[in-house]
Amino acid sequence: MINYDNRQVAHREIDHIFKILFPRHVMMARPSQIELSHKMMDAMIHSKIALSDAGTGIGKTYAYLVAGVSFSRALSRENIPFQPILISTSSIALQTAVREEYIPFLSSVLMEDKLIQAPIRAVIRKGKSHYVCDERLMRRLRQVDLARKNPLAAQALLSLRDHLDTDQAPHLSQYDRNRVCVPTVCDCRLNSCRYRCYMDACNSDRYLFQICNHNLLLADAIHRGSGHRPILPDACAWVIDEAHKLPETARQMFGITLAAKDIRTLISTLRAERYLLASESLAEMAAALLDLMSMPPDGDRPFSDYVRHMIGLAQTLVTIQKQIGRVLTPTTRKELDRISSTVHLFLEERSDLVFYTAADDDGGTLLCASISDLTAQLHATLWSQPHPILITSGTLAIGKDFSRFKEEAGLTRDPRTEESVSPSPYDYRKNCLLYVPAMPPRYQDADYFDQLAGEIRDLLIAAHGHALVLFTSYAAMSAVKERLKHQPLPFSLFTMGRNASHTMAQFKAAPGSVLLATGAAWEGFDFPGDCVSLLVIPRLPFQYPDALQEKKREAYPDLHSFIRTVAVPEMQIKLKQGFGRAIRMESDTCVIAILDERSARGSRYFKDTRTALPPMPMTSSIYEVARFIRRVKDNGYFEEAA
Repeated sequence: MINYDNRQVAHREIDHIFKILFPRHVMMARPSQIELSHKMMDAMIHSKIALSDAGTGIGKTYAYLVAGVSFSRALSRENIPFQPILISTSSIALQTAVREEYIPFLSSVLMEDKLIQAPIRAVIRKGKSHYVCDERLMRRLRQVDLARKNPLAAQALLSLRDHLDTDQAPHLSQYDRNRVCVPTVCDCRLNSCRYRCYMDACNSDRYLFQICNHNLLLADAIHRGSGHRPILPDACAWVIDEAHKLPETARQMFGITLAAKDIRTLISTLRAERYLLASESLAEMAAALLDLMSMPPDGDRPFSDYVRHMIGLAQTLVTIQKQIGRVLTPTTRKELDRISSTVHLFLEERSDLVFYTAADDDGGTLLCASISDLTAQLHATLWSQPHPILITSGTLAIGKDFSRFKEEAGLTRDPRTEESVSPSPYDYRKNCLLYVPAMPPRYQDADYFDQLAGEIRDLLIAAHGHALVLFTSYAAMSAVKERLKHQPLPFSLFTMGRNASHTMAQFKAAPGSVLLATGAAWEGFDFPGDCVSLLVIPRLPFQYPDALQEKKREAYPDLHSFIRTVAVPEMQIKLKQGFGRAIRMESDTCVIAILDERSARGSRYFKDTRTALPPMPMTSSIYEVARFIRRVKDNGYFEEAA
């Protein structure tokens, strides 16, 4: 597709950008980042599926953006018709950063050098439900009495006359959102329709990069596979960043899920449509289930605890369907039918499905039903695509072993797959200290949580606060919290609950404070600087033996094989993700304390723990922890703690 000379030009461009242009703008040339970008370029040229495990600080985002720009320019020199590059991520934060920070900087650098003549543009793509239908908006404004609405909700609704994206109206009620968004089947023929004009612009050659989340990537692939009209334009290459989240996203996309906000929205919608008795009945029958789902998923809680609260709820949903189903608005009737069928599916406990829990977007519990083996679906929808695919994350491999991710993603036998590992350039030997006590708290002891809280308190004193404690269960976090509250500590203590972003803001605004967290905190938040200078992991993050794990175990001849092939690699990847919360910048320094007796020297998982983490000195002395903190921190750090 691209001749030899053209390939050489593209590779020289990569060197020129990283070695000449970026240093002019105070960006140091990193050999590992340049090497990664070249590997990504080669994968694009040869239409490979490239797995790239890129450690913290490598700069993988610029690596694939520079490779993408050079690849697109090479295609243009071959007179190959323009197609954009699709970037899929898991988080909104990364999507926004790529569009508003990384690409504008790269564009300005290349324009200044006259390497390109027009700015590089990118657009973030979302599903129809995120955009306004002008016709439905006007109809809603004619129906509603704005004077009787919550002022913020009323203003949000009015603002949509100027904003196409409903996400730009944060106070918009879910009821209004459902009534003004673009419907699933959109047959609008209006030339003035803002949504259609926007889609036309998105699908033009104006944008080199199309950015979306993993859900939309999978939805587009499913549409293509079933013969429906694609959601996204044809691309010359895909980049799947934060790829460690892809298998779980696929499991939910190919399965069925129920979130607490689904039920709450249906209750408020029935109330808004004046079906007050139905709304109150549903709220009463769903109350116990919603209370459980409002808490983060906990491995100590079996799925049956949620199911037993669905019996009355299922009967109430059927009654509402029979009594008022025909007179509800089409949107409400469709959502009522979906929730009712989902609840009844969970009650059936079908043998061909696996039922499990996951974290939802609000810090609560998402109930899921899915087939256990996704390999066939993923291969048919994603990996069978002929274009090159770059798959990257900081937690795809353990050492140089990608086997666990490849098995989960259905890439074990794909001949197009190639692998590369780019270790972090950070000096962990100098900036980190691993603490594992010689006599860790014993999980089987009756006073385990007393021992654990005492060990954590000693560490907090030694490190002068500035700590994140990552638990593997909500119950354990609560138990330690109660004990620490009764022990005098000179630091503010925060516990992450449902409102995670609010708690995070409080923690970061209180220098020297301590955060107890679980769930999404293992990988969803960044703590640069001294904010987290002590990372405490009370238990190794093994997956709890839920139905999904039991289904995986069936494929192995014995428990030992399952543990070594599945359970340990999954634990190591999760441990890497947790460790990544501590060191976000080259100058960060941190103590990592693992208090699980199974990770102590000579214990069962000691070597597995060390393999998952970068090489760093290790101690079992709390005094060495205090000495390390004194050595690597300046006076301002201790003033914050005081």
